[in-house]
Amino acid sequence: MSETAAARPARWSDLANPTRFIALADRLVPWLAALSALVLALGLWLAFSAPEDYQQGITVRIMYIHVPFAWLAMICYSIMAVSSLGTLVWRHPLADVSVKAAAPIGAVFTLLSLITGSIWGKPMWGTWWVWDARLTSVFVLFLMYLGLIALTRALDDPGKAAKAAAVVTLVGFVNIPIIKFSVDWWNTLHQPASVIRLDGPTIHPTMLWPLLTCAIGFTLMFVTLHLMAMRTEIWRRRVAAMRRMAARAADAKETGGREAGR
Repeated sequence: MSETAAARPARWSDLANPTRFIALADRLVPWLAALSALVLALGLWLAFSAPEDYQQGITVRIMYIHVPFAWLAMICYSIMAVSSLGTLVWRHPLADVSVKAAAPIGAVFTLLSLITGSIWGKPMWGTWWVWDARLTSVFVLFLMYLGLIALTRALDDPGKAAKAAAVVTLVGFVNIPIIKFSVDWWNTLHQPASVIRLDGPTIHPTMLWPLLTCAIGFTLMFVTLHLMAMRTEIWRRRVAAMRRMAARAADAKETGGREAGR
């Protein structure tokens, strides 16, 4: 490598190289983990210091973890959809790694969203579960995550598994706007959007800032976990490739020994 090439700054395209990506992840993960822990600690402290709701009382505090879980369930799937385009259109070598690594994380966030939503809904609605539009669409999202996890592990050929998962992910992306706008399109028990609105948030700042802080903390946690999972998947594929090469070499040696003994 020339001195000019070695001295030039790294570009985003360089991250297509798995070795460079692993090196970047090794540097970022400790800092991101520490930052996410600090922001989450601050967010939870603000959440417990925030005033109670005049109607919901202390039960409103579950909002500070439920809403970030729900947001990240959709954000994670959106990242998978963009990565799927990278697999099918740009053939980025790490795109399918991103999809496979993100699916279990997204499934966990979606499950936590459903669980915390049920806990919040019991005192508010008088029931743990109702088949309204938003709950049903989020439950469908959870099933889609489970299906993608199974699909990426069912096919032995990594290339076929990556393309199949990419197609299914893109088709399933239609569920994300359904989740987002379900409270506007249908009559549901969920209240309309109160944070992400064209006319600005309607939630009081004393509740809005703890909610946003918790959301940032959980987002940093997701980024940390995603980088760690991608790094692990790259190493797993390298180990699998070395095992296949060792098995082929052993087969070739055994075949050569038999032919020499004839």
